[in-house]
Amino acid sequence: MLKNINGRMERDRILNIEFRILNYPKFLIPYSCMKIFIGADHGGFKLKEQLKVYLEEKWNVVVDCGAYTLDPKDDYPDFAIPVSRGVVKTRASRGVLICRSGLGMNIVANRFPKIFAVLTDNTKLLAMVREHEDVNVLCLASDFITVQKAKILIDVFLSTPFSGEARHLRRLKKIARIK
Repeated sequence: MLKNINGRMERDRILNIEFRILNYPKFLIPYSCMKIFIGADHGGFKLKEQLKVYLEEKWNVVVDCGAYTLDPKDDYPDFAIPVSRGVVKTRASRGVLICRSGLGMNIVANRFPKIFAVLTDNTKLLAMVREHEDVNVLCLASDFITVQKAKILIDVFLSTPFSGEARHLRRLKKIARIK
Protein backbone atom coordinates (compact mmCIF):
# COMPACT_ATOMS: atom_id res chain seq x y z
CA MET A 1 0.00 0.00 0.00
CA LEU A 2 1.35 3.44 -0.91
CA LYS A 3 1.49 6.02 1.86
CA ASN A 4 -0.19 9.38 1.63
CA ILE A 5 2.43 12.12 2.05
CA ASN A 6 1.16 15.68 2.54
CA GLY A 7 -2.01 14.96 0.59
CA ARG A 8 -0.15 13.32 -2.30
CA MET A 9 0.29 9.68 -2.95
CA GLU A 10 3.88 8.47 -2.70
CA ARG A 11 3.53 6.81 -6.11
CA ASP A 12 2.68 10.16 -7.71
CA ARG A 13 5.67 11.76 -6.04
CA ILE A 14 8.00 9.02 -7.29
CA LEU A 15 6.60 9.19 -10.82
CA ASN A 16 7.07 12.95 -10.82
CA ILE A 17 10.72 12.58 -9.78
CA GLU A 18 11.31 9.90 -12.43
CA PHE A 19 9.69 12.10 -15.07
CA ARG A 20 11.96 15.02 -14.18
CA ILE A 21 15.07 12.82 -14.21
CA LEU A 22 14.18 11.16 -17.51
CA ASN A 23 13.46 14.51 -19.14
CA TYR A 24 16.50 16.25 -17.71
CA PRO A 25 19.22 16.72 -20.34
CA LYS A 26 21.33 13.58 -20.15
CA PHE A 27 24.63 15.40 -20.42
CA LEU A 28 23.87 17.38 -17.26
CA ILE A 29 22.95 14.48 -14.97
CA PRO A 30 26.47 13.11 -14.40
CA TYR A 31 27.94 16.56 -13.91
CA SER A 32 25.55 17.36 -11.08
CA CYS A 33 26.19 14.24 -9.00
CA MET A 34 29.79 13.23 -9.54
CA LYS A 35 33.08 14.16 -7.91
CA ILE A 36 35.87 14.64 -10.44
CA PHE A 37 39.51 14.28 -9.39
CA ILE A 38 41.93 15.97 -11.77
CA GLY A 39 45.71 15.98 -11.84
CA ALA A 40 48.58 16.82 -14.16
CA ASP A 41 52.32 17.14 -14.15
CA HIS A 42 54.19 20.05 -15.73
CA GLY A 43 53.45 18.72 -19.21
CA GLY A 44 49.71 18.81 -18.66
CA PHE A 45 49.50 21.75 -16.25
CA LYS A 46 48.17 24.33 -18.73
CA LEU A 47 45.52 21.97 -20.12
CA LYS A 48 44.49 20.92 -16.60
CA GLU A 49 43.91 24.51 -15.55
CA GLN A 50 41.69 25.10 -18.60
CA LEU A 51 39.75 21.87 -18.10
CA LYS A 52 39.29 22.54 -14.39
CA VAL A 53 37.47 25.78 -15.20
CA TYR A 54 35.37 23.96 -17.79
CA LEU A 55 34.42 21.23 -15.31
CA GLU A 56 33.57 23.71 -12.58
CA GLU A 57 31.26 25.52 -14.99
CA LYS A 58 29.36 22.25 -15.44
CA TRP A 59 28.47 22.24 -11.69
CA ASN A 60 30.90 19.54 -10.75
CA VAL A 61 32.64 19.00 -7.50
CA VAL A 62 36.19 19.18 -8.83
CA VAL A 63 39.13 18.12 -6.68
CA ASP A 64 42.43 19.44 -7.98
CA CYS A 65 45.20 17.02 -6.99
CA GLY A 66 47.97 19.15 -8.51
CA ALA A 67 50.21 20.30 -9.90
CA TYR A 68 49.33 23.64 -8.38
CA THR A 69 52.17 25.50 -10.06
CA LEU A 70 54.16 24.91 -13.20
CA ASP A 71 57.31 23.07 -12.10
CA PRO A 72 59.34 21.45 -14.90
CA LYS A 73 60.99 19.13 -12.35
CA ASP A 74 57.81 17.50 -11.02
CA ASP A 75 57.00 13.82 -11.61
CA TYR A 76 53.73 12.42 -12.97
CA PRO A 77 53.29 9.71 -10.28
CA ASP A 78 53.00 12.47 -7.66
CA PHE A 79 49.69 13.50 -9.26
CA ALA A 80 48.40 10.19 -10.61
CA ILE A 81 48.54 8.62 -7.15
CA PRO A 82 46.22 11.07 -5.32
CA VAL A 83 43.76 11.12 -8.23
CA SER A 84 43.62 7.32 -8.31
CA ARG A 85 43.27 7.07 -4.52
CA GLY A 86 40.47 9.63 -4.62
CA VAL A 87 38.55 7.70 -7.26
CA VAL A 88 39.00 4.41 -5.39
CA LYS A 89 37.80 5.89 -2.08
CA THR A 90 34.94 8.07 -3.38
CA ARG A 91 31.70 6.63 -4.66
CA ALA A 92 30.31 8.24 -7.83
CA SER A 93 33.65 9.70 -8.85
CA ARG A 94 35.91 9.76 -11.85
CA GLY A 95 39.42 10.92 -12.55
CA VAL A 96 41.15 12.90 -15.28
CA LEU A 97 44.94 12.71 -15.58
CA ILE A 98 47.05 14.75 -17.97
CA CYS A 99 50.69 14.58 -19.00
CA ARG A 100 52.48 15.09 -22.29
CA SER A 101 51.96 11.55 -23.60
CA GLY A 102 49.22 10.44 -21.17
CA LEU A 103 50.92 7.07 -20.95
CA GLY A 104 52.83 7.61 -17.71
CA MET A 105 49.65 8.64 -15.93
CA ASN A 106 47.82 5.67 -17.43
CA ILE A 107 50.45 3.23 -16.18
CA VAL A 108 50.36 4.61 -12.63
CA ALA A 109 46.56 4.75 -12.43
CA ASN A 110 46.13 1.17 -13.62
CA ARG A 111 48.35 -0.07 -10.78
CA PHE A 112 45.48 0.66 -8.36
CA PRO A 113 42.81 -1.93 -7.66
CA LYS A 114 39.38 -0.80 -8.87
CA ILE A 115 40.90 1.69 -11.31
CA PHE A 116 40.28 1.21 -14.99
CA ALA A 117 42.16 3.97 -16.79
CA VAL A 118 42.15 4.61 -20.51
CA LEU A 119 44.36 6.75 -22.75
CA THR A 120 42.54 7.70 -25.92
CA ASP A 121 41.66 10.60 -28.18
CA ASN A 122 38.88 8.65 -29.93
CA THR A 123 35.35 9.46 -28.75
CA LYS A 124 33.80 6.23 -30.08
CA LEU A 125 36.39 4.10 -28.33
CA LEU A 126 35.97 6.12 -25.13
CA ALA A 127 32.18 5.64 -25.18
CA MET A 128 32.66 1.91 -25.74
CA VAL A 129 35.08 1.42 -22.85
CA ARG A 130 32.81 3.45 -20.56
CA GLU A 131 29.84 1.24 -21.53
CA HIS A 132 31.69 -2.08 -21.47
CA GLU A 133 34.58 -1.77 -19.01
CA ASP A 134 33.24 0.94 -16.69
CA VAL A 135 36.44 2.96 -17.14
CA ASN A 136 36.74 5.48 -14.30
CA VAL A 137 39.92 7.41 -15.16
CA LEU A 138 40.58 9.26 -18.41
CA CYS A 139 44.20 9.98 -19.31
CA LEU A 140 44.91 12.75 -21.80
CA ALA A 141 48.03 13.45 -23.86
CA SER A 142 48.47 17.22 -23.78
CA ASP A 143 51.00 17.19 -26.64
CA PHE A 144 48.52 15.56 -29.02
CA ILE A 145 45.09 17.09 -28.35
CA THR A 146 43.56 20.54 -28.33
CA VAL A 147 41.61 22.03 -25.46
CA GLN A 148 38.41 21.66 -27.50
CA LYS A 149 39.08 17.97 -28.18
CA ALA A 150 39.83 17.42 -24.48
CA LYS A 151 36.48 19.01 -23.56
CA ILE A 152 34.66 16.73 -25.99
CA LEU A 153 36.45 13.68 -24.57
CA ILE A 154 35.59 14.71 -21.02
CA ASP A 155 31.93 15.18 -21.97
CA VAL A 156 31.81 11.69 -23.48
CA PHE A 157 33.67 10.25 -20.48
CA LEU A 158 31.33 11.80 -17.93
CA SER A 159 28.04 11.35 -19.78
CA THR A 160 28.41 7.76 -20.98
CA PRO A 161 27.03 5.31 -18.43
CA PHE A 162 28.25 1.79 -17.76
CA SER A 163 25.79 -0.59 -19.40
CA GLY A 164 25.75 -3.04 -16.50
CA GLU A 165 25.02 -5.90 -18.91
CA ALA A 166 25.62 -9.37 -17.48
CA ARG A 167 28.42 -10.17 -19.94
CA HIS A 168 30.35 -7.04 -18.98
CA LEU A 169 29.82 -7.62 -15.26
CA ARG A 170 31.04 -11.20 -15.66
CA ARG A 171 34.22 -10.02 -17.36
CA LEU A 172 34.88 -7.33 -14.76
CA LYS A 173 34.49 -9.92 -11.99
CA LYS A 174 37.12 -12.07 -13.69
CA ILE A 175 39.48 -9.11 -13.82
CA ALA A 176 38.82 -8.34 -10.14
CA ARG A 177 39.96 -11.86 -9.21
CA ILE A 178 43.43 -11.28 -10.69
CA LYS A 179 46.00 -10.87 -7.91
